[in-house]
Amino acid sequence: MGGNLTKSGNGVFIDITLIGEVEQGKAVRRSGAKPGDAIFVTGFPGQAAAGLQLVLLEKDDSKIMMHPLVKIYNTPSHRARLGEAIARAGCATAMIDISDGLLGDLGHICEESRVGAELFEERLPVSEDLRGAARMLNRDPYDFLFGDSDDYELVITCRAQDVELLRSVTADGAVPLAEVGRITDAAYEISLLFPEGSRRPLKPSGWDHFRLAGDSKI
Repeated sequence: MGGNLTKSGNGVFIDITLIGEVEQGKAVRRSGAKPGDAIFVTGFPGQAAAGLQLVLLEKDDSKIMMHPLVKIYNTPSHRARLGEAIARAGCATAMIDISDGLLGDLGHICEESRVGAELFEERLPVSEDLRGAARMLNRDPYDFLFGDSDDYELVITCRAQDVELLRSVTADGAVPLAEVGRITDAAYEISLLFPEGSRRPLKPSGWDHFRLAGDSKI
């Protein structure tokens, strides 16, 4: 389950809550990941975060609203239909949407499943639009990929024998799917593995709904 907190200093905002149901036995929770499972992500996490920063940097330039990452931030999409298809196929051991950031939401899976994760640096999906935005902002693109972001992509874990079944669900190519790591037995620990064999620990941080008022989401 997820949750939402909103605040407005002035003006009007609209907050919508959708309530649904799931077919018995088809629910995919955060708590089912096991050591050895593959980790997949859809799309390109971090793009919405970069879009917001472009708006904040160029807030007096109306043309910035046409930037593809600003459009992604302002008109977010979702993977609800894909998530349903994956659940119906029975190939996922755990799944969560990336609304608090890739590391934050992968961290939720690790916490609920009592496992750890290894991410492979060379497999992480970084779009050309994100690389270009990072150059404009004088930032590392991985700052956005690993940071807070309203992407609403999916993090999915599955058993090794179900990898091809999972890939078949997105075989039409409409939604990019990348295998980015594996689940480990090092509970609550997430690390980044580089091609030459070195390793860097990653803090499973994400958007904190209880930050002090006035803090930016990014």
